Amino acid sequence: MELKPGLSAIVTGGASGIGRALCLALGEKGVFVTVVDLSEEKGQEVASIIQQKNANLHPKLDIPPAMFIRCDVTNRNDLQKAFGKHLATYGGLDICINSAGIASKIVFHNDQTDGAQTWRRIIDVNLISAMACTQLAIKAMESMKKPGVIVNLGSAAGLYPLSSDPAYTASKGGVVMFTRALLPYKRKGIRVNVLCPEFVKTELAATAVGEKFTERIGGYVPMEMVIKGTFELITDESKAGSCLWISNRRGMEYSPTPAEEAKYLLPSSSSRKNSSSTFFQKIEIPQSFDKVVVHTLSHNFREATSIVHAPLRLPIKPDQVLVKIIYAGVNASDVNFSSGHYFSNSNKDLQSLLPLNAGFEGVGIIAAVGDSVNHLKVGTPAAMMTFGSYAEFVTVHSKHILPVARPDPEVVAMLTSGLTASIALEKAAQMESGKIVLVTAAAGGTGQFAVQLAKLAGNKVVATCGGKDKATLLKQLGVDRVIDYRSEDVKTVLKTEYPKGVDIIYESVGGDMFSLCLNALAVYGRLVVIGMISQYQGEQGWEPSNYPGICEKILKKSQTIAGFFLIQYAHLWQQHLDTLFRLFSSGKLKVSVDPKRFLGVQSVVDAVEYLHSGKSVGKVVVCIDPTFIEPKPKL
Repeated sequence: MELKPGLSAIVTGGASGIGRALCLALGEKGVFVTVVDLSEEKGQEVASIIQQKNANLHPKLDIPPAMFIRCDVTNRNDLQKAFGKHLATYGGLDICINSAGIASKIVFHNDQTDGAQTWRRIIDVNLISAMACTQLAIKAMESMKKPGVIVNLGSAAGLYPLSSDPAYTASKGGVVMFTRALLPYKRKGIRVNVLCPEFVKTELAATAVGEKFTERIGGYVPMEMVIKGTFELITDESKAGSCLWISNRRGMEYSPTPAEEAKYLLPSSSSRKNSSSTFFQKIEIPQSFDKVVVHTLSHNFREATSIVHAPLRLPIKPDQVLVKIIYAGVNASDVNFSSGHYFSNSNKDLQSLLPLNAGFEGVGIIAAVGDSVNHLKVGTPAAMMTFGSYAEFVTVHSKHILPVARPDPEVVAMLTSGLTASIALEKAAQMESGKIVLVTAAAGGTGQFAVQLAKLAGNKVVATCGGKDKATLLKQLGVDRVIDYRSEDVKTVLKTEYPKGVDIIYESVGGDMFSLCLNALAVYGRLVVIGMISQYQGEQGWEPSNYPGICEKILKKSQTIAGFFLIQYAHLWQQHLDTLFRLFSSGKLKVSVDPKRFLGVQSVVDAVEYLHSGKSVGKVVVCIDPTFIEPKPKL
């Protein structure tokens, strides 16, 4: 949702503190604001300020740019009247912010009352009224059949316990979980999110915590950060059921992280059903098939490969599976494979291994299973990450089969590209929240995953790319700072805008870019090398580079350079693939497949060369079987 003049918002607790700041910030955007609060004097003042500032934005209007409604949020009738008046005045409701909240001046264990005016009152105002307002806002948005956003004001005290006020912690923890449980409303176009700032300098904060405690946690959070976080929850269409934690110590980050979610989330019933569904009861198995093989070692993929027509030998071995490939993924490392760089044998020994079956990854349909394979069924979708996917059929050991929901191009992208990003950021980068993460070649197959996973983990993401189309994609994926090296100097931008350096770098370019990244790495920073595409296509193929002084550099700043090779993490593939698919299915992860079509085995060479041309945006995929026209609903 774009914040623009003409939208309308209702803000409870809008007369003071965070609510007041949000009312004024929305008013500056030209949004019609209804200020709901118990304090008439302060509420009227806020409405008056907005009216005066917005006179030029809304000339000749019969309705006020803002209005105040006195309301006790714990009174259901008051709330219904407030929402009713807003709808009658502005004709709809686009944004609802539930900011009303109180804290107790009496320590819980010293409270000798029945709690009616202390802890029970806190629960009523902070939690029950937020639930009631959310319900009224949802009904209003549904009745108008228009999309809308609800932001509930939680607190960092709802994410970790505040011992000085257990009731406040309980109320805000309830707001957090209540909001997160409303994720399904996104299907109706209604997004409900929760904002959890650490303490902002307001009257409420002065009641809840002392100055000494505030100093220990890094001081008060600036109101500007709270406004920025709220606007992000409103404008980012991917945020639904999201909890944004804001602190001076860690910046803005979403809680829980995908890794934390993976500990408790189960596959949805639909995904379980799809994962075991049968696409075809029977696959027609031909006597022969086409495949791409490496017949001579060369970094020139076109010269190194050819298409051969091979017999399909049946029956297959007891522990094997025959897969009909539908889509195969194209990778920069295809040229390293064709030149023999991924084999430890001498060149003479390698020659004896030729021809080699080309292609690292593919998805398709299981066409046949060996006699001892009981856990896989013919006709079900499967993915594989073994050599030989540039083929119409491939036979692999059953242990190499990765069950998937559908044989779609997006799933291919999740294999080598997605898994590299997911596992490398977790294991090699040891990624946490609140960091600055730089991703090079970010609009490519793996870069697109790296930027999103880093963002989902609550980090500030910087990304490099070459070209306007790629920059546009990265902005759509939520990157905070896109550096288009065709229009900006990467070194200058990093040195100027990030003088303290970058905490984590996900590097796949190599050469000069690697050196530039190393120089931009912060103290304690981690640089993860997942490739060096700029060095793969030299005149002599992949030649090692020299980086003088590298040991001295990393020693001086206690830095780490880590290499990452996906094959050595095979035991984590299924776990991380399931996580990626779940994020994709829930709308939290976008998968970009390059729109250029490559059809059939004969197009593989063209696809590899296209990837290395630097023109691709997203994952390059070859449709091995163009006749596959199975209807594909969105995942």
